[in-house]
Amino acid sequence: MSQYMLAVHTSDEPHEPMTPEEMQAGFAMIAGIEAEMRAENALLFSGRLLEPALAKVVQPRRRMGKTTDGPYAETKEHLGGFYLIEAPDLETALAWAQKVTDAIDTPIEVRPLMDHPAP
Repeated sequence: MSQYMLAVHTSDEPHEPMTPEEMQAGFAMIAGIEAEMRAENALLFSGRLLEPALAKVVQPRRRMGKTTDGPYAETKEHLGGFYLIEAPDLETALAWAQKVTDAIDTPIEVRPLMDHPAP
């Protein structure tokens, strides 16, 4: 089995706020997808990130090892959260990503994790 990160991308672009009912329905959809992932032993971990303004960036010591306010990249889009999953192949990982993107209506980047050789 391979491991994949499903990176949830979000934007600072203004958008219509969700009603409390829409928010509850969205949370329920995600909870259902995560329950399905757990039932199939696919979900390793998931996390939602706070806003980029709270990020800190640590530079390599050869660059004076300084810490600056984040985010690292100044863009309108940023990483909003992620899932670490295990799947037998890329097609299965893409299918999980499709379920999540359909539920939250935001792009999902699917990236395989590098396999590490056994010690």
